[in-house]
Amino acid sequence: MKQRVRVGYGAGALAVLLAASGCGSGSGAADRSPVPAAPVATSGTPAPSGTGTGTPSAPAQDAVPEAAWAKWGLKPLPKAPAPPADRPVKLTRSGQVPVFSEVPTTDKVVFITLDDGAEKDPKFVEMLTELKVPVTMFLTEDIVKNDYAYFKPLQALGNSIQNHTVSHPVMSKLGPAQQKAQVCDDQAALTEQYGTAPYLFRPPYGDGANTAALNTAVQECGPRAVVLWRESMQIHDMQYQAADKKLRSGDIILAHFRGPSELKGETMTGMFGELLARIQEQGFAVARLDDYLARPTG
Repeated sequence: MKQRVRVGYGAGALAVLLAASGCGSGSGAADRSPVPAAPVATSGTPAPSGTGTGTPSAPAQDAVPEAAWAKWGLKPLPKAPAPPADRPVKLTRSGQVPVFSEVPTTDKVVFITLDDGAEKDPKFVEMLTELKVPVTMFLTEDIVKNDYAYFKPLQALGNSIQNHTVSHPVMSKLGPAQQKAQVCDDQAALTEQYGTAPYLFRPPYGDGANTAALNTAVQECGPRAVVLWRESMQIHDMQYQAADKKLRSGDIILAHFRGPSELKGETMTGMFGELLARIQEQGFAVARLDDYLARPTG
């Protein structure tokens, strides 16, 4: 029986089984080639100092009427508990950054992360606006630059935007300078477009997460943690790392901005609805990842 992964530091400190569907693979979910276009300049609200996240707190799910859930063919999710006063994952201002795939908590919550940014379905913005489910977005510059503005309403709901490289490469196949460019250039672009510097990084495919070269690149470019995952959403069900195929408190779930061409005809809202149904069936609430991470003060 494999020991569950907690917060680890440095190469080899994390025994993580990367889900076979990590960004770009899995059942009917291959990466889509980005469509180049001129950037659309937008403004954002700078992040406050201290332990804040730079995004407003997501609205409480208990404010969502049952009719809103029913509109999307869903049952209401349990209400997420108040964020812990003592945030369990501690981030430091300098030095080696932690690598984690789950959050140590006894709260019956999981965290949803969305990668890449290829599918830009207006109905998904409508869905999250109505259901108020918090997500964390890891965006890839070359994939989102044809429509930066799409992600602004999602950000305004309290969903933070984080770093996922410029062009979605296999990081371990790049030299240190190239890895740094992938992280730093995405960091600069996302900060300019969305007004808040990402403080989390996710390597494409989870590749190279525990290598010294990648950790150094992340340190030098600004993010303060490398975030992996425990489950990945396919089309109608999740791919689990645990043998019993069950969620556990604090699990981070990987999903993607994808549409019918990658999801065998399923829509982004359809896939996300299936994800929420699987979470609801197991009695979990969805919490905001930012609320469980303690950022350095000063």
